[in-house]
Amino acid sequence: MRAMPWMFLMLSLPLGAAAATAEVPDMSVLQPKMVEWRRDLHQHPELGGKETRTAKMVASELRRLGLQPRTGLAHTGVVAVLKGGRPGPRIAIRADMDALPVKEETGLPFASSATTTYRGQPVGVMHACGHDMHVAILLGVAEALVKQKATLPGEVMFIFQPSEEGPSEPGAPFGAQMMLDEGVFAEFKPEAVFGLHVWAGLQTGEVGFRSGPSLASADEWSLRVRGRQTHGSRPWDGVDPITIGAQILLGTQSMIARQVNIASTPVVLTAGQFNSGVRFNIIPDEATLVGTLRTFDAGVREDVIRRFERIAADYAHAGGGEAELKVISNAPPTVNDPVLARSVDASLRRAVGDDKVIEMPLVTVAEDFAQFALVAPGAYFFVGTTPVGQDPAGMPINHSPHYAPDEAALGVGSRAMLQVVLDRLHAE
Repeated sequence: MRAMPWMFLMLSLPLGAAAATAEVPDMSVLQPKMVEWRRDLHQHPELGGKETRTAKMVASELRRLGLQPRTGLAHTGVVAVLKGGRPGPRIAIRADMDALPVKEETGLPFASSATTTYRGQPVGVMHACGHDMHVAILLGVAEALVKQKATLPGEVMFIFQPSEEGPSEPGAPFGAQMMLDEGVFAEFKPEAVFGLHVWAGLQTGEVGFRSGPSLASADEWSLRVRGRQTHGSRPWDGVDPITIGAQILLGTQSMIARQVNIASTPVVLTAGQFNSGVRFNIIPDEATLVGTLRTFDAGVREDVIRRFERIAADYAHAGGGEAELKVISNAPPTVNDPVLARSVDASLRRAVGDDKVIEMPLVTVAEDFAQFALVAPGAYFFVGTTPVGQDPAGMPINHSPHYAPDEAALGVGSRAMLQVVLDRLHAE
């Protein structure tokens, strides 16, 4: 009977409540290693689904730490589990590994000179989003946790995920969903999952976080407009799919501005490609537009897609053509579990200081970390990479060929993640 008050206390602790805090080891000892890992990865970037060298390097480092990595998940994913010496919760930490089809223009001594073919086109390859930093941070966190294995409560899964930016070949699933489909959590069901992203919009030393919706969903849409070929000098003899496609695109922008309550929740609909024709004086049979839709609410997303379909059909009919819209969901919104977020916010403040934790606005970029956060309560934060004294607003942002994150952010990110993880493990 004496155990009942203690049991009641434990059961009444919400998911986000920390019963104890943990002291984070000095990560400056691992800073040289993290820089070395990061620069090696930066010089040898690989696109989604092709991270073979990266995966081999990660698995080798995990084995060096005495862990037994599982390889080959989602083709190139790597997973390892650290079992602490004391009972406790199970949590997962994720880092993405893939680079982008971007030619690097930073001028760094360890800049990438890699090239490859991406969807039929020759491209440069660069870690323009900072995933090299993510891998180095997670390896640093893994090493720090292994060193205190004997006294560590619970278990930690380290997830090194491929294809966050999308697969190299169209139609293949993104990495997080593929790892889930292949059973990454089949035998290890985490009670919480954590992730981070380096971010040019914050200064080094700052971390960004918000509770609830944080990043947008990502839909990839394609619009096929069918007309009828004719000579460019006699447009009345055919049906111009380029004009119809342009009218549809402009119609969607009017729809966002005049039919969707963007004061309530942001919506972005962007075309990234408009392809049609082969010659200056021939009106072609078809035009194809490809783009992205970003939303934070499932109901708003469905409403926008319905309106897009109607606009496409109406403009095509008015012009004598046909239009077909296809929408593929690449990632749902990233939502920081509100209960878990309370303890994560407190941990981040302990790690970097109250004045360095910035409340993030809604960010319209997307992350397939969201797939993991649908399986377990998730929390995702940003780590600043713009050197102190420089204005983030004037710095090259993530995905830029000039993006060169401050490597001091490696220490900040690893310290912040360690504090979050250790506080969570010791909370129970």
